[in-house]
Amino acid sequence: MAAKTQDFTAIFKDVADAFPVDTKAMEEQFKNQTALAEKMSAVALDAAGKSAELSAKWTQDTIAKMEAMSKSKAEPADYAKAMTDFASATAESAAENMSAFAEIAKKVQTQTMELVLAAGKDMSDDVTAAAKKATSEVTAAAQKATKK
Repeated sequence: MAAKTQDFTAIFKDVADAFPVDTKAMEEQFKNQTALAEKMSAVALDAAGKSAELSAKWTQDTIAKMEAMSKSKAEPADYAKAMTDFASATAESAAENMSAFAEIAKKVQTQTMELVLAAGKDMSDDVTAAAKKATSEVTAAAQKATKK
């Protein structure tokens, strides 16, 4: 009485066929990730450009104020007044420019959160769709396997 050995190759092939790799989903995920990276880069580059413009303007304004302060004065008291005026104008300018930098940062934060939330929703929808598809495929494969 010879015992027939079971063909495990066929079993493993059936299991592998039951769990196919969906390269289309992987391609879509790659495209989604690169699109998100592109949008995030655009936000960062826009903020960097605005910050550079603001810094350059602030520097030019400060230099212009220094030129006015550095001119020769008729009276010694005029030098003290020029220094006081420069310090006052510089403090006011610093407050305005720091507020402008804060607005740039706030805009970056808002845009980034919007992108992340949108990406999270898209990923959640994708995962739900993939789970439904996988469930139906596994169910079909299980039913097919039990009929053999």
